[in-house]
Amino acid sequence: MNAPVPGQTEPHRAELEILVGSAIISFSGVFVQLADVGPTAAGVYRNLFGAIALVAVALARRDAIWRGWRVLRWAALGGVCFAADIYFWHRSIHYVGPGLATILGNFQVFFMAAAGILVFREPATTRFLLSVPLAVGGLFLLVGLNWSDFDATYRRGVVFGIVTAASYAAYLLCLRGSRRDRDRLPAVSNLAWATSITAALLTIAALAGGESLRIPDLKAASILVAYGVFCQALGWIVISRNLHRVDASRAALILLSQPTLTFAWDMLFFHRRTSSIELGGAAIALASIYLGGIRPGRAAHKSASV
Repeated sequence: MNAPVPGQTEPHRAELEILVGSAIISFSGVFVQLADVGPTAAGVYRNLFGAIALVAVALARRDAIWRGWRVLRWAALGGVCFAADIYFWHRSIHYVGPGLATILGNFQVFFMAAAGILVFREPATTRFLLSVPLAVGGLFLLVGLNWSDFDATYRRGVVFGIVTAASYAAYLLCLRGSRRDRDRLPAVSNLAWATSITAALLTIAALAGGESLRIPDLKAASILVAYGVFCQALGWIVISRNLHRVDASRAALILLSQPTLTFAWDMLFFHRRTSSIELGGAAIALASIYLGGIRPGRAAHKSASV
């Protein structure tokens, strides 16, 4: 029997932990549906309780939480982008349900690819070019087949889902930028700052829009605490601490388990009526996100150069 090659088990463990983190955050839509508060209020408390948990973890680990304003620029910009992400995604959940809203939000992979091509001058892969019409076709089957039959609220939810995808991509790009700084903060501290800024901005948005921040009862409070601690803090800690141990293409593939699971939770917990055409559209949409997110890994490049 061959002995394990040193170093090979770490990437596999990292992939498993990213999968676990993705499964944790897949329950976000469920918490939003159960919380019985406004869409912006749900975002405020997700990030408020999440920030408290993240700061507690950073302090327990004795991580640095301050290295000057310059280091915070990516966290601040990320907080703005994530606030937009949460603001539009929570409204999309209320209008079209957590499953579809999450699938729409995960079209961020195409915005990320566009940024790579236009900003970072990365070459467009054949897989990405093939994934674009597949994505459009899947989206059409999901929401466009009887578009004229849907009311204005449902259509607004679809649009909000697409805006969520753009905001989510911008947030991920900010996280990417923050990890490239020489004097960067530890991952947990960086997430704590971004999450705190998101909570503050969403609070301003709620007050400006006249949305109540009142938590109706103990049940709602418990759900919101769980939402923040598990989905915003635990889920993202598990994911962020392992991203650098896995090829980006592989990580993108694993993270696609989130919309798959969220769509399943929507049908399981909320009895979402789903036709065979919609299921086919969901499958095509998820397949296109997978196809668009996969890029040749370093191993492929090495084998090609042998």
